[in-house]
Amino acid sequence: MWLLIDPMYLLFAVPGLLLGLWAQAYVKSSFAKYSKIRARSGFTGRDAARTVLRSGELTDVRVEPIPGSLTDHFDPRSKIIRLSEPVYDADSIAALGIAAHEAGHALQHDAGYIPAAIRSAIVPVASLGSGAAMPLFFVGLIFHFQALQLFGIFLFAGVAVFQLVTLPVEFDASRRALRALASSGALAEDELPGARKVLTAAALTYIAALLQVLLTLLYMISRRR
Repeated sequence: MWLLIDPMYLLFAVPGLLLGLWAQAYVKSSFAKYSKIRARSGFTGRDAARTVLRSGELTDVRVEPIPGSLTDHFDPRSKIIRLSEPVYDADSIAALGIAAHEAGHALQHDAGYIPAAIRSAIVPVASLGSGAAMPLFFVGLIFHFQALQLFGIFLFAGVAVFQLVTLPVEFDASRRALRALASSGALAEDELPGARKVLTAAALTYIAALLQVLLTLLYMISRRR
């Protein structure tokens, strides 16, 4: 309720919210555009993921389909790449780019890529902070309990760190993916820009998420002061 009646919160929240909505729309439009363009190699998303895995000599990572759209992800605990329905069996430039990107995360995990390891380590703090930080902060604000306010800010700072570390992880996974797609011939040289645009659009959502978190953190600090 406090967030709905505090004009200062809107001042901080609206820019990040608008950027986030634009980034989501851009991802969907880019994916839709390059989903209509078939890769000349005939590779599917499943093939692209396995190609990237072979480039890193990974034989213990499975590739499986998962329901939904843009639900693709790599699960490091079970070592499974899960590809959404429009990606798994599709032979479009967009499908190959996204599938290869998720396989890039598997390469990071195998190589012990430090930013990815840091992100995995702070997942519990980020999960707790995303759900509990704001309620704790506003309870402390309403009842003038400064220790609770500071604890809420501390938890939400963990969310900010998580989002910040996510950026190099995502950009590096895309770099690994595009390099493997090019060297394997899964995508021709003139097809790579399309895959790059899809992955860049996806990266913008992480930038928007980071901005939203930072603006919210600044709001919390300014309200406490």
